[in-house]
Amino acid sequence: MNGKYMGVTCSLRIARGTNASSPPQDYNFPMRILVLGWMVLFLHILLYAQAAASAGPKTVTVSAAIDHNRVIIPVQVRLPDGSTQNVRAWVDNGNPALYLSRRLATVLGLNVTCGQQECSAPPPAEIAIGGMTISLSDAKVAKIPLRPVNAASVLALGMNAEINIPSITLRHYDVLVDFPEHKFSIGQPGTLHFLGSSSKVQINAENGLIQVPSEIERKKYSLALDLGACISFLSDELFTKLATAHPDWPHMTGAVGSANMWGADDEAKWQVMRVDRVQYGPLFLTNVPFVSLAKPVMDFFEKRAGMTTTGLIGSEVLLNYRVGLDYARSMVYFDIGRMYNFPDFDVVGLVLRPEEDGRYKILAVADVDGKLSVDGVQAGDHLESVDDIPVHGATMGQVWSMLGGTPGQERRLTIERGRKSLTVVAKVQQFLGVAADDKEGKKKR
Repeated sequence: MNGKYMGVTCSLRIARGTNASSPPQDYNFPMRILVLGWMVLFLHILLYAQAAASAGPKTVTVSAAIDHNRVIIPVQVRLPDGSTQNVRAWVDNGNPALYLSRRLATVLGLNVTCGQQECSAPPPAEIAIGGMTISLSDAKVAKIPLRPVNAASVLALGMNAEINIPSITLRHYDVLVDFPEHKFSIGQPGTLHFLGSSSKVQINAENGLIQVPSEIERKKYSLALDLGACISFLSDELFTKLATAHPDWPHMTGAVGSANMWGADDEAKWQVMRVDRVQYGPLFLTNVPFVSLAKPVMDFFEKRAGMTTTGLIGSEVLLNYRVGLDYARSMVYFDIGRMYNFPDFDVVGLVLRPEEDGRYKILAVADVDGKLSVDGVQAGDHLESVDDIPVHGATMGQVWSMLGGTPGQERRLTIERGRKSLTVVAKVQQFLGVAADDKEGKKKR
């Protein structure tokens, strides 16, 4: 290099405040800083995505079975060896208590202690729904029905679920039950998009039980929302008052169809009536079937709710809706999904009880106009099959599907009595029917 250019180079170095021995200026240094910054930002994004993935999704939707108007969904539980097992769960927003089957408690390795009527254990820490972790930490104890080994694989007789998801757990999430599409969605608060008519409700902050402002006969009441119940209930006091004032409203004695809830002894004498109109939050419901609820049981429900209540609306009248539960904002949503009249009471008139050996005992025969609706059947008989389809081990919903149909259709029942089988032909009857007005302007029963 000649002196001319050397002089220029030295002048530039002096002007920049450097000495002649300094290395040449790196003009790519700002670009390297920029690239390094982008690399750090990308690393942060990658780490955030990995953390979000490990935490699981914010919302999930799974298929649901609607069995005897109860919502049954698949869930996963983690076993002591770290593996997972799929089981069925009952979405039970009207009950704050956690229940497990005896079999599930055993495979989970829980420390079970038993009394004369019931067992209990520390609850599992969590379940997973569609890959989303649902904490069960609010449930301080898991209740376990005391059953023999052959009936230990179900939470309750007549169901195929092994665990319920109680209100005390659901209250921390957004919940959507889509009855028409048989789907269940759950998400973190504020993540589900609810549609339909809405209503502000009262929610017990300690256990998540919901009370909806309602109106019957222009008087205001509070009715619980219980999607875990297959039928609706009214206090005996209000039920009797309405029945006295409206003798023309369809009513009956004996729980058939959806009213045949569990097969308890008193279901054979339950009073059931269709109430003409009920305003339930934003909904105007018509011909709602209600069961009269005895005062001691009503008092128990009210104490558990922690506020005044006159009864509850079960899922039987909501099967056409997508029901959204926004616990964080104390709101419920009802989005109509279809228009269909479910003939839950067009059935053979038997009151049934599922038993621990998988059989179904006949508790009573419902009457129509003062006459027994099925001839040749006695209380204490066991129902073996309907049209040659065995009922042993079936759920209540499956059995009542077999016994349902169009009024006048015949069903061939195989009955066991004293270790002998006999065949009885029974007709499907319309119970609690809503008929056209007769000549006197009164509804027929």
